[in-house]
Amino acid sequence: MPSFSLTSGLEKARTRQKSVASSWNCLSRMYCPKTCENFRQFCTGEFRISEQPTGYKGCEFHRIIKDFMIQGGDFINGNGTGQQTIYGRPTFADENFSYRHDQPGTLSMANNGPNTNGCQFFITTAQKADWLDKKHVVFGRVLDAPSMLVVRKCEAVPVNNQKPKIPLKIIQCGEL
Repeated sequence: MPSFSLTSGLEKARTRQKSVASSWNCLSRMYCPKTCENFRQFCTGEFRISEQPTGYKGCEFHRIIKDFMIQGGDFINGNGTGQQTIYGRPTFADENFSYRHDQPGTLSMANNGPNTNGCQFFITTAQKADWLDKKHVVFGRVLDAPSMLVVRKCEAVPVNNQKPKIPLKIIQCGEL
């Protein structure tokens, strides 16, 4: 299962560098095999551009909306405009809308409309976000309470126009 270790600028200032870990589980590779594999390879660094591992390591969460979600995964531009997939094109099609945005900790693909999945993802913090159903592919859930606490800490970071005022950086990621 993919996992991240995150650090924030605030924690760095207080403790030199403190990281927190968050883990989630892809719900079903049977229902969303391309989505899960795309995410997994960006977590592990298996995907390469010019022989260099490319993916989420070093990437920052660029958007936070309190009581809704935290968004990251734009390792191209860092601002929500970058697109990349492991499939040789910037985006890929929606695979499945079987799972719902029905609880906090839902891991879902960010997109710009139908069939525009790339590298960006979000994790819900709302009790439910049913307006996203059938528009964003849900492919995972935060695994446990300590991991959800990490998400809540990220959600609590001060923002300016949804952009975190302090960096929330993925300092390590991979597969457990």
